[in-house]
Amino acid sequence: MSLRINDEAPDFTADTTEGTISFHDWIGDGWALLFSHPKDFTPVCTTELGAVAALKDDFAARNCKIIGISVDGVTDHEAWSADIESATGNAVNYPLIGDPELAIVKLYDMLPGDAGDTSQGRTAADNATARSVFIIGPDKKIKVTLTYPMTTGRNFAEILRILDSCQLTANEAVATPANWQQGEDVIIVPAVSDEAAADKYPGGFERRLPYLRYVPQP
Repeated sequence: MSLRINDEAPDFTADTTEGTISFHDWIGDGWALLFSHPKDFTPVCTTELGAVAALKDDFAARNCKIIGISVDGVTDHEAWSADIESATGNAVNYPLIGDPELAIVKLYDMLPGDAGDTSQGRTAADNATARSVFIIGPDKKIKVTLTYPMTTGRNFAEILRILDSCQLTANEAVATPANWQQGEDVIIVPAVSDEAAADKYPGGFERRLPYLRYVPQP
């Protein structure tokens, strides 16, 4: 199954380091960040899990829960968590899903269906494609997908920026330009006429091209 933006995020029940969850119920009425790892006790992923722990309050301020998944079992995750805290200074403060039968990574199209049904004997290189990020909205639909190579640590400040954009544009008829940061000018979407834009933004807007109109962030 190939997952695309605006597809419903597949639901599942799984064991985690914080108990058994039903994914959609766990998300509730907010946003969620699901990010995956090819294997426990790997160097780049260790730094990432610590980095996300340090940003938990930033995600919470955006009504976004965090959950990780690694292609190993919960017992391994619990042992790995001690390494993560030792190396990064940040204790893992969000659940890690155990997926030793590879069921969830297959459900999310991170491994092919013929990858087998056990994490035993598999190396991180075997699971290299399980390096994805999914941002899921309150409607349980996928809003963002990103996949990174194993050698490139993920930039979670950028993922926060993307989340800010998704939440803003979900509620306003605007888009965010290249390199946009919270509080900067945004773009009025083409579906909004000049007349409607003038009514909505009485302070006016800047037209740089016939189809490119900037306005202060609502």
